Amino acid sequence: MHIEKEMKVQAGNIELTGDLCIPLGAKGLVLFAHGSGSSRLSPRNQFVAKVLQEGNLGTLLIDLLTEGEERVDEVTRELRFNIPMLAKRLVAIIDWLQKKELNIGCFGASTGAAAALIAAAERKKEVKAVVSRGGRPDLAGESLSEVEAPTLLIVGGDDGPVIALNEEALEQLKCKKKLVIVPHATHLFEEPGTLEQVAQLAQEWFRKWLA
Repeated sequence: MHIEKEMKVQAGNIELTGDLCIPLGAKGLVLFAHGSGSSRLSPRNQFVAKVLQEGNLGTLLIDLLTEGEERVDEVTRELRFNIPMLAKRLVAIIDWLQKKELNIGCFGASTGAAAALIAAAERKKEVKAVVSRGGRPDLAGESLSEVEAPTLLIVGGDDGPVIALNEEALEQLKCKKKLVIVPHATHLFEEPGTLEQVAQLAQEWFRKWLA
């Protein structure tokens, strides 16, 4: 397995830090767009990334905010929910990833799912698949109808309001699409076995569409 740690990616006038892992003979590469308050060091993100790697998929876990931006105050708190800005940075990362010559997928959680979908709409040829975990795809707005990448929405069965928002977003998507509701799971999929289901569903989706 080939691992590159602490990758630096230029996004506009800032530098973002990420962890890149590309298994030998990888079938594709998945870019993670985490939600507000999370990071590339999140145990949930790392668990899903490990399952994807076991499925012969490369992963890039990257922080979409700099260390300074991550310090929580009234200014940086707004940055965490600045979805257009986060999407713009994802687009820059996608452009950088093309050097790896692998089909690219996006895995988004919470607000990161909206940013991933906007980026997929802007880079139709480059992004081949999208998976949302407990996401807010509705926040992608008009970009939803522009997404061409096959999109899987995964929601916890006990995450009522978010289920409704995902159902609304599903109707607006015109690409190949699917909504999976994981029984007895809440927003963060902390219940036993539920995150494993998410990771397996994501692995199957990306293996199908990135290969």
